[in-house]
Formats: sequence, structure tokens, C-alpha cells
Amino acid sequence: MNVTVLGAAGEVGRSGFLVEEENTKVLMDYGVMFERRGEPPKFPIQVQSRDLNGAIITHAHLDHSGFMPSLYNTGNVEIFATSPTFDLTELLITDMLKLQRREYPFYANHLYNMMRSAKDVPYGDTVRVGPISFELRQSGHVIGGSTILMKAGGKTLFYTGDIKVPGSRLLGPADLDIGPIDLLITESTYSQSEQAPREESERALIDFANEIIDNGGRLFIPSFSVERSQEMLCVLRAHGFKHKIVMDGMALKVNEILLRYPEFHRDPDTFRDAIKSAHSVRHHKDRKNATKDPCVIISPAGMLVGGNAVFYLQELALDKKNGIAMVSYQGENTPGKRLLDEGVVTMDGRDSHVAAAVRQFEFSGHSDSRDLFGMIKNIEGDPQVMTVHGDAEACTTFAQQIQERFGLKAFAGELSQTVTV
Repeated sequence: MNVTVLGAAGEVGRSGFLVEEENTKVLMDYGVMFERRGEPPKFPIQVQSRDLNGAIITHAHLDHSGFMPSLYNTGNVEIFATSPTFDLTELLITDMLKLQRREYPFYANHLYNMMRSAKDVPYGDTVRVGPISFELRQSGHVIGGSTILMKAGGKTLFYTGDIKVPGSRLLGPADLDIGPIDLLITESTYSQSEQAPREESERALIDFANEIIDNGGRLFIPSFSVERSQEMLCVLRAHGFKHKIVMDGMALKVNEILLRYPEFHRDPDTFRDAIKSAHSVRHHKDRKNATKDPCVIISPAGMLVGGNAVFYLQELALDKKNGIAMVSYQGENTPGKRLLDEGVVTMDGRDSHVAAAVRQFEFSGHSDSRDLFGMIKNIEGDPQVMTVHGDAEACTTFAQQIQERFGLKAFAGELSQTVTV
């Protein structure tokens, strides 16, 4: 079995890995990477559908799924994922094309053809593509998100995609009952840091929310549409938060998708009740009314790059009674990162210092160093380990640490590198 790295080598984004056994080729993920605002996205090393026998999407986030429609420029190939992954992928790529259509070498019709080739795969079912077989396992990262356990030529590969070993309020833990493996391809995003315990982050957020509301203010929680917005709602609900909660933007469409798949939730009844309890913003007049009284507002974009976040910042940022809770990853050179570092936002083309209280809370959907090392410690066999999906320093250091702690052959994946198992 040969595995070629098409992306995510020393970088977070454009994930893509090509597995080859005999004359059969299967693609694992095919995403995009967004650079600084105003710069075009980066794509993985390109392959053609005519050279593939199958493709797999681990989860819907665009850095893993966003370039898949390009395969349908020149033909068709069967594509495999869980049902919610397909629904969320279609939603996110459609939105991506609306915002930056000229940046991509494909159009809505290619996405349509991709969805016509979709093959839903439940967790644990075995799929065979020639001499290659694989299963999707729960990753704990996002609804419908998967790891890939793949077998070919008597060897076994385990690809984490994005993984959250303990799961979250919405999701159960990652399924790591995988048996002996020969190659581990693991994300490295937070391999060099330890996150605050989730219970600690939840309590701090609840205390902040109550503090703002008690002072007559409004709390804005800019949040990723997929998963983070819904988790914030469930956290508030789980802690008995008594005040009004408003949801806005694409998160509402995501809510509708997630409600269709209760079997993928840790606690579907609690999730359904939480969604029903929130006030949905469907029109601009509702948006303006939402900011009049003390409440919590959950809305994209998580990094404050466009979306309804711009409206809420303009309405709330200059009043010291209000608060802004940053619960999502903030990329370099994003408005969210600037708000955290400098306390400044740009409104109507001018920089303004924010008077509202701004605090950051850790709610990552990725595993930290403790979880990643715990995962590797319990893996059976004597696998090679390839570290990917982290910055260059994180991937290199993580590989060195794995070698030192566990005596495994570990290395940071490099673009276009082929590994033989």
C-alpha cells in the first residue's frame, strides 16, 4: 500500500491523501486552505477523477471537503461519507461558491454531480473498492465526522482526519477500537498545547454570560456555523441558563440538518429541546429587535470575517455594558484575531476601539497533546506515524516526541511524499 501526501503537510488546510494498492486508487479528503483575506485559496496537489476508483470525505469542513467538486470537471467517481457529512458539505461548498465563485476551478453543477455520486456509509460498515477496504469510525469532531480505518495488501492504515478523542456536549467520544495498524496518519493541530478542561471553559462562559445580562447588557458569541454554534447553545441549556438566547445566520440551516440525524448525537433529546428554546432570526427586522434587550446572541462568522457578525459588532461593540465571547479558533490576520490582540474592530472603513468586554474561551473541536498522546499510547501494533494538519513546527516536534516516548518511527509528512506500508 502506497500513500501520497497531497496537502496538509506542515499546514492546517487543503487536506488530501491518495492511497494506492495494485492499480486501485482511493482519495482520502480533498480540501482547500484559506490564506489571508484578499488572497486566493490554496488547493492540494491535483488528481483527476479518471485516475481514481473512489474518494472519501472524513467530515464537512472545507479544509477537508472543499475541493472535491473539482473531480467532477473531467468525469465521475464514487464518493463516500456519512449522510450528515454530505448534507453539511453541500451547504458549506454552496456558500463558499457564492462568496468567492471566481476563485475555484469548478461551479455549482460540479457540486451537483458530486452529490449524485454520493454513497452514504454508516459508521462501522465495510466498503470495498477493488483490493482496498475501509470503515468510517466516529471521530468526536463534528456531526457525522469520521476517521478512516483502511486495509489493503495485508496492511492497515488509520487516518484521524480531525479528531476529538473525548467528544463534546453534542458528540460521543472517538471510536478507537481499531486493532493493530501499520500506519497512523494523525492531525497535529494542538499537539503542542494543553487545553483547559471543558468543564472549566463552560463554567467561565456561563459566569461571563450571567455577568453581562445582570448588568443589562447583551452578549455576542461569534461562532462557527457547524458544531460550535450548536454546542454553545447546548452548553447554555445544560447549565440552566435562564435568559433569552438568539441564533442567526447559517447556523440555522445547520440546525435543520442536525435535527434530521438524532442517531449521531450524544443526547438527541437535549439537543432538540435546546434548538426549540432558542429564538431564530429569519429577517433583518428580527435582527435589529434581537439587540434591544439583554440576551445572548449566537451567530457566524466565528472569526468575524463577514456574515451577520459585522452587524452585531456595529450594534454592540461600542457599549461597555455588552460582552463578546470568543469561542472559535482565530486565524492570523482575521478580524477576530485583531479584536483579541488589539481590542480593535473595523466598522464602516474605520478602526474603532471596542468598549464591550471581550473574553476568550477554549472550546476546540480538536484533541490536545494529552488526548493525542493517549490515543497513540493505546494503539496496537508497531505502526509508522505520519504527523500532518498542523504548522510545520508542530508537525516536526510532534513526530520527534512520538519517537522519544513510544519508540515508533514517526515523521512529519511532506508535500508529494509517498509512504510505502
